[in-house]
Amino acid sequence: MQSVKQFWINSYTSDTTAFTFELISFVFTVGASLMLAINADNPNMLLVYPGFFVGSITQLYASWRRGAAWIMLLTFYFACINIFGYGVAAQWW
Repeated sequence: MQSVKQFWINSYTSDTTAFTFELISFVFTVGASLMLAINADNPNMLLVYPGFFVGSITQLYASWRRGAAWIMLLTFYFACINIFGYGVAAQWW
């Protein structure tokens, strides 16, 4: 249990700004995922995509700060796909 606690402490103390952005990413992504799961039979994607987008952008910045190149690349892709998905849900194209 001590190693789990130390893991979280190290994550926070190594870069408090990145840690804060990761927390924001977590909250928005979990919120969007929960909204999607609760309304799975007819989700309002105009509400779901923005949550995932904010989660992606905040994680993108945190990954850049931490120097996590592959996570940054993956979350950049997620951010782009969320923009595209929102456009489809809004019937822009």
